[in-house]
Parts: sequence; C-alpha cells; structure tokens
Amino acid sequence: MVKFLKSLGRDESGATAVEYGLILALIFLAMIGAVQSFGTTTIATWNNVESAVVAVTGA
Repeated sequence: MVKFLKSLGRDESGATAVEYGLILALIFLAMIGAVQSFGTTTIATWNNVESAVVAVTGA
C-alpha cells in the first residue's frame, strides 16, 4: 500500500491537463472582462447618439 501511494505521489501525468485547464480559465476570464468593458463603452456611445438625436429632433 505504501509503495502504491509513493508511486501515486510521483505521477505527474495529469499535471499538464490541469495546467492547460487553468490557462484556459484565465483566458476565459480575460475575455469576459474585455466583453463587459466593450459592452459598457458601446452602450455609452449609443446613449450619446440617442441624446444627440433627441436634441436635434426635439422629440
């Protein structure tokens, strides 16, 4: 049993998959942040356009 636990402790075959999973998670979080920032900027731009159109048309 002790021999099995020692060999299990030295096994690094799943480490690469975990590392790739962590990198993928970080990329995903960065993408979510970028999309949120882009969305906020886009909404502000369209609100400015709406205000300008209302000011010009008097509606």
